[in-house]
Amino acid sequence: MTRTITSIILFVISALLAKCSIRHFLERGYLLNNAYIFAPKTERESMNKKPYYRQSAVVFLLMSAVFIVLGLAVIFENTKLELIEIPLIAGAVIYAVISTVKIEKKSK
Repeated sequence: MTRTITSIILFVISALLAKCSIRHFLERGYLLNNAYIFAPKTERESMNKKPYYRQSAVVFLLMSAVFIVLGLAVIFENTKLELIEIPLIAGAVIYAVISTVKIEKKSK
């Protein structure tokens, strides 16, 4: 029973992250990106939001995949499946850092 509830929660989180990712790929909704959130209001108005939407969308998509794998690992009681999470999380972090550097270089 606990496995079922845990896996349902993980899949719901994954679905929410996937929905966020799709909305960001379509450039709709509030931009959930630190560069945008912490920018001064005057800078936000003139900011090119497209690269930030894409960056957030890719990271949300990778995190959605992480939660899918976690859910599957819980359902099948397979700890080896959890090893797939490591490259996905590392990929999300590396992508976020590299894309932030590229966005900053383009904006200057």
